[in-house]
Amino acid sequence: MATITAADVNKLRQQTGAGMMDCRKALVESDGDFEKAVDYLRKKGQKVAALRSDRETKEGVIIAKTSADGKSGVIVGLGCETDFVAKNEDFIKFAQSIVDLALANNITTVDALNAAQLDGATVADKVNDQVAKIGEKITLNKFEFVTGGGVTAYIHGNYRMGVLVAFSKPVAEEVGKDIAMQIAAMSPIAVDPESVPADVIAREKDIAVEQVKAEGKPAEMAEKIAAGKVNKFFKESTLVQQAFVKDSNKSVGDYLKSVDADLKVTGFKRIALG
Repeated sequence: MATITAADVNKLRQQTGAGMMDCRKALVESDGDFEKAVDYLRKKGQKVAALRSDRETKEGVIIAKTSADGKSGVIVGLGCETDFVAKNEDFIKFAQSIVDLALANNITTVDALNAAQLDGATVADKVNDQVAKIGEKITLNKFEFVTGGGVTAYIHGNYRMGVLVAFSKPVAEEVGKDIAMQIAAMSPIAVDPESVPADVIAREKDIAVEQVKAEGKPAEMAEKIAAGKVNKFFKESTLVQQAFVKDSNKSVGDYLKSVDADLKVTGFKRIALG
């Protein structure tokens, strides 16, 4: 007799959307064989989303929202297989209920969110219930949390992208939206050059050096020219050095200073479908 673990039961739940006790019984009766367990459920008349774990969830909704005090925010991504489901009002409301739960309970990780109670069951169980109800693979696999002196949330493209921006202090709605839209459009990798991971900088420098050598430049010039290329990378890829999309004559950093000399972006998150 195979040993049936909680992880096995959860895996079958994720694959089929069937109830926990039904999944446990199916695995016991099938001696731990997942395919036989699915067949068992089907034979018992269970409405299951059989073996949907290999399906791709490229559609869905991304919802970003801030707390009531405006000092924290979350992004939740609820994935599905088709845009037909993604545009369903009940599916969107379900995603919004998960966002509200995360904010109300100050949840900061996707694991904690999946384990949290929503209307008498865990979020993970509620997601599995959606699998059986809708007949598509549903996943809660995108989650971000930020906190700061002020946080702005922005949803772009009919729930297809969400952005959170943390500031050093509260900002006007227009300012927050300007920066969030910048992040949505230009997808910076960090707030400033100092925030770029060392391995990313090293990689960009190595690439730049090899490019210079391939151009036939003298070795003694390679380091200097490569440094210039890395600086160009910073201007294109870090938020405060990027050209401001609403006025390309100034950087985002310049724009922030024009609003408030002490205003800084302390962090951001950007999540898109796919």
